[in-house]
Amino acid sequence: MKIVFATNNQHKLEEIRSILGPQFEVVSLNDIGCHEDIPETGQTLEENALMKAQYVYDHYHVSCFADDTGLEVEALNGAPGVYSARYAALESVAIPSQHTLSHDSEANMDRLLRELGNNNNRKARFRTVIALIEKKDVCPCGCTSIKNVTQFEGIVNGEIIREKRGGEGFGYDPIFQPEGYDKTFAELGNDIKNHISHRARATQKLAEYLKRGKK
Repeated sequence: MKIVFATNNQHKLEEIRSILGPQFEVVSLNDIGCHEDIPETGQTLEENALMKAQYVYDHYHVSCFADDTGLEVEALNGAPGVYSARYAALESVAIPSQHTLSHDSEANMDRLLRELGNNNNRKARFRTVIALIEKKDVCPCGCTSIKNVTQFEGIVNGEIIREKRGGEGFGYDPIFQPEGYDKTFAELGNDIKNHISHRARATQKLAEYLKRGKK
């Protein structure tokens, strides 16, 4: 089965391909000639994941899936959430003297630690949502295709530590310590992280669903 993953992130591709196995051919946006900047303007992870998958389905008419991930901190009422990748950039909009780019991990972590301050409630979770759109059939009149939309969620609970630790991973990994471990994602390394992470858990659900459909 051939399916498109709406990403060009090589790390994500390798992780997904490893979990799904050789019976699935997972291809990237580059592989199908999609070089557009797909909008992510949803207010939730679910909306963003579906928006990306829907864009690929509408423009390329293939079965596809997309993901979106957010860090949700209890003491910050779930922030940064859907804005995790551009958290510091949003702050800089309100402060004209600051110029922070989206996806600036160091700036994002600095803002998060600053806003948490000495708050003793450090509970947080990473959450990934995957939206899958399967091309099922074509309407008898030929006017449109029939599709099936399914979503999968993966969550890993943990806490935000008070200072950065570790040199691996990306994003908020140096300040997120998963439940049951005494090291951050950035200290645990990719092998362990990819086994227990939010994305791995959501992907495993996707894999189980797709494999059931292959039987």
